[in-house]
Amino acid sequence: MTKELNAGAFLQDLERRGLLHQATDRQALETHLKESRSVYAGFDATKDSLTIGNLVSIMMLRRFQKAGHEPVVLMGGGTGLIGDPSGKDAERQLLTREGVQKNVEGQARIFAQILGKGEKDDLSAETPFVQRPSRTVNNQDWIEGISYIDALRDIGKHFSVNMMMQKDSVKSRLESRERGISYTEFSYMILQAYDFSHLADNSAVTVQIGGSDQWGNIVAGVDLTRRRFNQTVFGLTTPLLTKSDGGKFGKTEDGAIWLTADRTSAYAFYQFWLNASDEDVATFLKFFSEESMDEIESLIERHQENPGAREAQKHLAKEMTELLHGRPKMEEAQRASVALFTGDVGDLSAELIDDVFGAAPKTELSRAAIEGSGIPLVELLIEAGAAKSKREARQFISSGAVSLNGEKVKEEVDIQADKLLHDEYLLLRRGKKNWYVLKVEASQS
Repeated sequence: MTKELNAGAFLQDLERRGLLHQATDRQALETHLKESRSVYAGFDATKDSLTIGNLVSIMMLRRFQKAGHEPVVLMGGGTGLIGDPSGKDAERQLLTREGVQKNVEGQARIFAQILGKGEKDDLSAETPFVQRPSRTVNNQDWIEGISYIDALRDIGKHFSVNMMMQKDSVKSRLESRERGISYTEFSYMILQAYDFSHLADNSAVTVQIGGSDQWGNIVAGVDLTRRRFNQTVFGLTTPLLTKSDGGKFGKTEDGAIWLTADRTSAYAFYQFWLNASDEDVATFLKFFSEESMDEIESLIERHQENPGAREAQKHLAKEMTELLHGRPKMEEAQRASVALFTGDVGDLSAELIDDVFGAAPKTELSRAAIEGSGIPLVELLIEAGAAKSKREARQFISSGAVSLNGEKVKEEVDIQADKLLHDEYLLLRRGKKNWYVLKVEASQS
């Protein structure tokens, strides 16, 4: 006999974290989730990676997986050829089939890392049931096989244009005479609703999750499934996550935070969480951490007593970076973060130097100059922009305000090639926060 799952405690935990925003039938959903179910979230393949904003839905799939359900990742290989108009004030650029396929393959790395194979040891050794493996499907497999006549007869007849025009993403575009909305994007809701009804009928998928901006699409899928197959399925949404200052979550001065290392390094990912404001970190912990709510509330309380220690930010940065990039990369990011704070940067790898000091002023030096008698430190400070004159440079040096590669320099010395890190870098610091990178041209082999 299948063990009954504790659906009540699971949904209460989501509510306690602020993750349960809307549900089609909260009471019936709880009863439904007492048995192991298949739960899906959809991801449009518009890029070869996903941003941190998508992490809310991915972590929700992981929470369902830990609660005994099967997480189903729906890759939008078909809908990606159209594009979701939600949150967009202009028509999307249509992608080629080859481009969409490349994006599907790129995003698959993220789901494999976070959802794994679903084996028991992947997530928790203490669960009273065997974790169900995650499953990935691509809606291109069934959408491209539908003829236009079949789409109109079997799907379109169940949709009211009046209802579709009331959807926020459609209404906002209709009110803009300059931009408007094409029939292509207007039809997106129909395709997404069809996804749910297809998965329900063919794969016993009975729950869809997504952000609150997807509520209209989710409800349309629930309704279409009922109309086509007389089957009850469920939808629930999470609230859209925003920062306390009104800024968009996941956006920094350098751009979006991505979930793959080729776009956002493990160090930059770690720093994003570490730099979370005191006002935001409690919400971020509740949304993303897999610690229990009791442990999270205890951590928040300690943080409020001593915010300067940034215990909450450090915990979140460690947990999320390890989950997405693995323990070795997380520990490397930790060491780099400490090195930047203390100034002890001499042991950083060349890759990390480029990463950690990506925003620091950079100056190119000729190898011939440094391999001869060397370059006076005074001139290096001026060359790097750390001092405006020799007099100012000497003042900085004599007062102990200058360090080279993490070591204090109090004398006017000549800097020679043996000081280069990785035969390439000199890292100057003036004061506590002003870093300058001097990069020497590659040696001739």
